[in-house]
Amino acid sequence: MTRTIHLTLDINGQRHDLDVEPRVTLLDALREHLGLTGTKKGCDQGQCGACTCHVDGKRVLSCLTLAAQAEGRQVTTIEGLAGPNGELHPVQSAFIEHDAFQCGYCTPGQIMSAVACIREGHAGSDEEIREYMSGNLCRCGAYNSIVTAVREAAEMA
Repeated sequence: MTRTIHLTLDINGQRHDLDVEPRVTLLDALREHLGLTGTKKGCDQGQCGACTCHVDGKRVLSCLTLAAQAEGRQVTTIEGLAGPNGELHPVQSAFIEHDAFQCGYCTPGQIMSAVACIREGHAGSDEEIREYMSGNLCRCGAYNSIVTAVREAAEMA
């Protein structure tokens, strides 16, 4: 018999009640139980950053975070980043303007990490942006455009 736990998660400003196994990660809860597939499963080992989302405003790797750890906390995914009327977040707009993506698979995690990087005050130079974005890998090599987009969005903030 599989044991489940009941969780109430606040994701993108909406309350969700779930019954999941205790070992379910936040990533799997988002994708498989709530249908929020914007957060990507890359390596499933905390190495690529594709699963980056925010918990209480801080970036986390959702593949390494248990869903139970997010209970009572505010979770923001890429789906919750745009404004209420669908207006894009400045980082999203900058990524589009500077073609800071190619295949797009890493883009949600890159954007979530970039928002946190700016919020944390680590976008003062290209070198600092590269350092604080280094946990997010891009197999297509769009790094120069990503740095440009983060720098522009930081200047607008």
